[in-house]
Amino acid sequence: MISGGSRDTRVVQVVILKTMTSVRIISAGLLIALLLLCPCRAISHTGEQSSDSAVTVDERLGAKLPQNLVFRDENGQQLRLADLVTTPTIILPVYYSCSNVCYSLQWGLAHVLPQIKSVPGSDYRVVSISFDENETPQLAAKFKRVYLTAMHTPFPEGGWRFLTGDAANIRQFTEAVGYRFQRRGADFIHPVASMIVSSDGTIVRYLYGTTFLPKDLSLALIEARSGTSGTTIRKMMEYCFTFDTGRNTYVFNLLRVSATVVILSTGSFLVFLIVTGRKRK
Repeated sequence: MISGGSRDTRVVQVVILKTMTSVRIISAGLLIALLLLCPCRAISHTGEQSSDSAVTVDERLGAKLPQNLVFRDENGQQLRLADLVTTPTIILPVYYSCSNVCYSLQWGLAHVLPQIKSVPGSDYRVVSISFDENETPQLAAKFKRVYLTAMHTPFPEGGWRFLTGDAANIRQFTEAVGYRFQRRGADFIHPVASMIVSSDGTIVRYLYGTTFLPKDLSLALIEARSGTSGTTIRKMMEYCFTFDTGRNTYVFNLLRVSATVVILSTGSFLVFLIVTGRKRK
């Protein structure tokens, strides 16, 4: 026999439980909505470009750098860009007197390079190219010391080169990579971008922003690597990762890889059942 008081208490408890369940569902829905709407691109490479159409990057994926471009390195030695791009190369268009995004771009790369496993100088090279024809090799040498010191780890001198050049060669280079900028007095309005090129000068990938993710940099260098082993690794990388052009970062193909694992596991289990069944017979 259930008294009226206890019955009312249970009714109240049921109402409370239903209310709490509804609140949890609503809270979960709000959390999912926030996750979907939040600007998660903050951790990816986002382009910091001007609204001016003359200041932008026209990606030239698959195009090759001109072989005859001549610059001066940080020691004042004249050399061809093709003589430096003999291995997968990270190219940074900058001007050294920029104390804002160009400094952040190179400092960000200096911070992340020690975190990747590739060997600088042999597996890859970094080349900063000033698009200000008035800058000198002495200024380039000064900033090379700054960024190599910022790594707090040994880095080969030939692993990161700092170049300057005349207006004609700079213009040919920026046109080849689709990099458009404008001079404003002593400064420049320019995109914040870097390019990954293969050992034969083919443009493989563009990365945007001043922050580099070790994963993105490593995968881009693997993508730029040539040779038989590089091709095999690249095919595996392309199967597991897709480059998201909207967020400018590599995205793991969770559904593709999960489906592959499920299919392989199911197939292996069926083979196991067939083999063990035959053994029992």
